[in-house]
Amino acid sequence: MNILLVQREGTDLYHTLFSSETSRMALRFYHPKKKSCGVYISCAALSSALALVAELRWYIRRYVREPLFEWEPGIYFTHQLAQDVYYERTVVLGPGWQYRKLYGFKDGKLISSVPMVPGSTVEEYHQEYAGIDHTLEIWCTEDDVDEGELVSGPDDLI
Repeated sequence: MNILLVQREGTDLYHTLFSSETSRMALRFYHPKKKSCGVYISCAALSSALALVAELRWYIRRYVREPLFEWEPGIYFTHQLAQDVYYERTVVLGPGWQYRKLYGFKDGKLISSVPMVPGSTVEEYHQEYAGIDHTLEIWCTEDDVDEGELVSGPDDLI
C-alpha cells in the first residue's frame, strides 16, 4: 500500500514535512520520495497507511490537497473510500469499480478532475487531456464523484 500526498499549489510538501521535527519523526521509518505533485510514501498495509495519514493530519489539512492511496500501479483511491474499506467494511474493492474520476496533472500541478462513466477506460478520455503531462485514475465513493472541474485556470494549460 502506498500513499500519494498531492500538495497544494505553491507548496513544496517534501521540504515542509522534513523541516518539522514532528513530521520528520512520524516519517522516519517510511522513506518518503519527492514527486512533482507531492510526496509518495510506501507503507506495509492499508492500516499503516491510514495510521500515518492520521498522524500527519495537521500537515495534511494545511499543506495537502488530497491524500490518495495506491490500490495498484496507476489506480488510487480517496481517503474516504480507504476508511470505508478498512473501518466500516462496507465496501469491497474489485475490478470494474463504478465510482471513478481522472486527475490531470501538468508540471506537477493538479489541473483537472473529470468523472468517469462506469465501464469506461482511461484511454477513452484522451480528448479531455490535451496538454496534460500525467493522469491518475481515482476510485472514490459515490459522494466523492462530482461534476468535472477545472482546478486551475485555462491560462495554466498553455
